[in-house]
Amino acid sequence: MSFEKKQVNYQEIHTKEFISNFIKSFWEFETCEKECDFEILPDGFFDLIFEIKNGQIIKVSLTGVWTKQIKISIPENTKLIGVRFKLISAEYVFKQSIKELKNTKTELPLTTLGFQSFDLYNFEKFTDSITKKLQYGLENLKEIDNRKFELFKILYEQKGKISVQEISERIFWSSRQINRYFNSRFGFSLKTFCNILKCHSSLKHIANGKLFPENDYYDQAHFIKQVKQITGSTPTNLYLNKNDRFLQLTTIEAT
Repeated sequence: MSFEKKQVNYQEIHTKEFISNFIKSFWEFETCEKECDFEILPDGFFDLIFEIKNGQIIKVSLTGVWTKQIKISIPENTKLIGVRFKLISAEYVFKQSIKELKNTKTELPLTTLGFQSFDLYNFEKFTDSITKKLQYGLENLKEIDNRKFELFKILYEQKGKISVQEISERIFWSSRQINRYFNSRFGFSLKTFCNILKCHSSLKHIANGKLFPENDYYDQAHFIKQVKQITGSTPTNLYLNKNDRFLQLTTIEAT
């Protein structure tokens, strides 16, 4: 069985140390000679995306968190650089709720965070400059709520495989208050977020043809139901990835 392969270039740099509590990774994506259509699957992050032409930023977009699959179209010969933020960054980097951005995005000024002055031709230099700028600001914040810091650290480390009750007990924050925080800041519950993280962590297994539960699902039927609820597709259809439809599964092979 053969499918058309999209001609794209992709690379990703993962963060380390302190800044990794706020940013998961930086990514660079380039299309070739024709427009590419994809579907984005929920991953538990939100992105700041720079669209670049001839070494200049022509558009800056901020996404919310995807809770369902989203169709996108990327123009031909287009370069995108993205910063994949963890949810705590909404409050401490952007200082705003991103509830209204759930499953959508908004355009920001080209001068957002002053990144337009950085080297857009060298991906590593660009990401180094962003890291230094954001880390300086975060390290000099007067106060970061330790409960929120620990909450997201646990959630991402456990990839959602932890109960709401256990989280509440570990960080001394009631489940009702945590859910109120999630709904007011992001537009969904903590349980929904855990399910998204758990499903996303299964994508690498699915891409490798492992179509059975490995991440705390009750059984095969529960695994299929949860994956389909979040991605809109069964594990089998995700694995087949016809015409490179699912961007994350396509780029798993590129990293």
